[in-house]
Order: sequence, then structure tokens, then C-alpha cells
Amino acid sequence: MIDPMTSLPYAQTVTLRGRRPRDLPVLRRWLADPLAEWRKWDAPYFHAASTTATLQAYVERLERTPTRSDERVIDVDGECVGMVNRSQEEPAGGGWWDLGILIYDPAHWNQGIGTRALSLWVTATFNETDAHVLTFTTWGGNERMIHAAQRLGFREAARIREARMVDGQRHDSVRLDLLRREWTSLQESPQSS
Repeated sequence: MIDPMTSLPYAQTVTLRGRRPRDLPVLRRWLADPLAEWRKWDAPYFHAASTTATLQAYVERLERTPTRSDERVIDVDGECVGMVNRSQEEPAGGGWWDLGILIYDPAHWNQGIGTRALSLWVTATFNETDAHVLTFTTWGGNERMIHAAQRLGFREAARIREARMVDGQRHDSVRLDLLRREWTSLQESPQSS
């Protein structure tokens, strides 16, 4: 089967849902591991010791609080494989929302799951918020994320040259954006039907 939005094959059912109690051990395992492979791609310029402490506190907060509409689990055939989140840029009500996506296990990479999850999250964010523009930021070395966003219609909005140091090399910081009208137009085009 081919996903009409991404032109990528997918055999698995990818959905976004609220967090369940059974997801917490998975989240704790992946988020608290300072050597997890995903850390090489998701903001690797931050020191693992400080981010591990922050992520452990985050998981503890998740254990005590109900699921929020601004963060969801990426579910593949009933298994928690990652999360998406969003936050409103100030000032509130301005229509600018920043998105995040993370798939923990490399076994789920390069299968179109991230692109599909991002597509679902874009749709949900436009449906559930006043968003006029969506953004997300990554670093130039995370080409998979950049290409996934571009497949969905995101455009490069800013590139801060050599802003991030990763493994002793300088990389650009890259921000991509997507306007509501662009997404609506893509959804209405014949190839997405």
C-alpha cells in the first residue's frame, strides 16, 4: 500500500494517540538511555548528561500527569515507537505552532513511519488549533528529518550557518515552515486523493 501524502510504502498502521500506562516503561527505557541511537540525531549538540536528567524528570512527570493534547504517542500496530509534541510560540493566539517528532528505535527508521506520523500531526495541529504556520527546527546533519518535512510541503525558512557543533564539526541549524493554506492546497490536490 502507498501513502498518498508521502508516496511511500507502508505496511504498518501508524496512528497518533494519547499516552497509556503501558507506554511508560517504553518511554522510560528510550528517553532515559544516554546512549540511545536517537540521541545522535535529535539535538546531539546538547550534552547527554544534562539531557538525560531532564528526560528522566520528564518521564517521572508523565507518570504523575494525564496525557496532554499537545503531545501524543506514535503507535505502530499497537506499539509505542515514539512521540510527537507541539508548543505555541508567543504571543499566544498568534497562530504559530512549533512541532517536534521523535522515533526512538532505529528498527523503525527509514520505513516512512516518521513522515506518516508527521503528516498526521500536521493535520491534527491544523484541525485542533488556530495554527496559521507550523515550524520545526533540526540541524543540517539530520537529513532524514529535513527530507521528510519537505516531502510534506514544508519549506526551509531559516538556516543559521554553522550554529551547531556535532562530533567536532560545525553544522547549520535549519528551521522549516508550512502555512495552513499550503497544507490545505496539498490535501485538495488530485494526487493526495
